[in-house]
Amino acid sequence: MGTFGDTQPKLVDGPCGYVLDDVPHLTDYIADLPTYTNPLQNNPSYSVTKQYFVHDDDTVIQKAVQHKDGERGIHFRRQGPRQKVYFRSDEVKACIVTCGGLCPGLNTVIRELVCGMDHMYGIKDIVGIQGGYKGFYARNTIALTPKSVNHIHKRGGTVLGTSRGGHITSKIVDSIEDRGINQEGRSGEIVDSIQDLGINQVYIIGGDGTQRGASKIYEEVRRRGLKVAIAGIPKTIDNDIPVIDKSFGFDTAVEEAQRAINAAHVEAESAENGIGLVKLMGRDSGFIAMYASLASRDVDCCLIPESPFYLEGPGGLFEYIDTRLKENGHIIIVIAEGIADTMDAVDPSGNKILKDAGLWMAQSIKDYFARIKKTVTLKYIDPTYMIRAIPSNASDNVYCTILAQTAVHGVMAGFTGFTVGPVNGRHCYIPFRHITEQQNRVVITDRMWARLLSSTNQPSFMKPRGAIKDEQEKKEALPSVEEKQTDDKLASNATAKPEEKPAAPLSAEENHIADNSTGNIVPNGF
Repeated sequence: MGTFGDTQPKLVDGPCGYVLDDVPHLTDYIADLPTYTNPLQNNPSYSVTKQYFVHDDDTVIQKAVQHKDGERGIHFRRQGPRQKVYFRSDEVKACIVTCGGLCPGLNTVIRELVCGMDHMYGIKDIVGIQGGYKGFYARNTIALTPKSVNHIHKRGGTVLGTSRGGHITSKIVDSIEDRGINQEGRSGEIVDSIQDLGINQVYIIGGDGTQRGASKIYEEVRRRGLKVAIAGIPKTIDNDIPVIDKSFGFDTAVEEAQRAINAAHVEAESAENGIGLVKLMGRDSGFIAMYASLASRDVDCCLIPESPFYLEGPGGLFEYIDTRLKENGHIIIVIAEGIADTMDAVDPSGNKILKDAGLWMAQSIKDYFARIKKTVTLKYIDPTYMIRAIPSNASDNVYCTILAQTAVHGVMAGFTGFTVGPVNGRHCYIPFRHITEQQNRVVITDRMWARLLSSTNQPSFMKPRGAIKDEQEKKEALPSVEEKQTDDKLASNATAKPEEKPAAPLSAEENHIADNSTGNIVPNGF
């Protein structure tokens, strides 16, 4: 048996720098587990498929672009059904839980998990945990069948309910165990009356915080030596989960954001000096704002957390707005919520609470033009909760189906402690740590951001002094602070004239810029 927190990455080396970053398996800590013939062998839906069982050596490369002399790099295990499974269909009791904020496609994933388990593997005993992680120890469950979930994909939200926080690993695993895990040698710790109702497959749908919780649940299950498979299905409308190509609900969010941008464009175009301001989701990553702006072609300026910008002064945002108003008579601005400052508080998931970027930006623009005595008409639209609450579109529905079936195949094959998703267009099984160790963010030196800039024709809004420079090179090229102070003092003593007056200080507008991530006014040279 493994011990809590001691699980090491399963790395398998191969020729030419090949590395398989494998996911855990039940046999890593439980010996002599029996295997069974995969029921898909007799499933008419799969029997017509050529090579429907995946070979154990099939892997997916993490980085598609390779140099001819470079190493092959990291690979992940390819998703799909295996010839042997580690669960009998009649012994499985599976549970599904949704955590965190709402996102288009949640109900589709729930539906396809239930239908996939039932139609592909004949699993009938499936329950939903209501209210997020808290539902595990609150004993809030609901039976799920293909009939009961048949139409839920047409609805937004999640039929299971959700919440932030509430993750207490030991209480969650106690709940799983108390419901009666069918594990030899543990019957004395299990409530006899529900011993045959053991949960042994857990499907957890949520963002990076939820996946961190899933990873902790896996570690605790492994420590206790339970035959319980833990699978994660990554969910974030912001598309900020790393490694995978994109998260479900993102396409729907970008599509729905067009309605808000179109409305802002109509309002701004119809008014004198009209300014349409739209705030979209994006706490740390500006993918929705970037893709929605690129798709719209009506947007004149897009601001995201990853890209520095400043408000006043030459080349600043306000100057650009004024120029566009003179040229076109109106301007459309799309911002991500993460460009604003954070409050000194966090939500139950541990995320810092953001100030309202839209209200801050709207008021800043109004104050500036009032100061220069120019009349503008500003319309501010915040469609955040409208976008989160809608059902997924056709593209996301297909994507959710693949994610759900991928997770079911992996769990039945005995894999655990993994999440699912496409890497370079191929779905695979990914260790939890890759999903939780960092966030996916827009790379402003990448071609996609360049495409956005060429579409909006906005300036880069970098530092007023010019192009990006490597900070390390600048530090190495410039003398230290102490050396500079000494040199300046010596130079001053040698050349200063007594009657000379010190230069006038810079004005507030000349000496301040806006911090890209907080929106605070900070000294020039940030």
